[in-house]
Amino acid sequence: MIHSDDRGLQAARARAYVLAESGRFENGHAVEQALIAEGWPNAGQALQSDYARKAIGERCRAARAH
Repeated sequence: MIHSDDRGLQAARARAYVLAESGRFENGHAVEQALIAEGWPNAGQALQSDYARKAIGERCRAARAH
């Protein structure tokens, strides 16, 4: 895999975590849709792993609980 691809996916995941922690989103799907709306072409690929989906879901729930 090309390192620039890795950096792009890492950047998309980092942005997803920020969005999830904002408390504005119910779940990972909503965060993914927000990334797409922001123009992240690799949003789906960045969030395809079970680990990333779980982490984003947990962050959404925690942010909405506070």
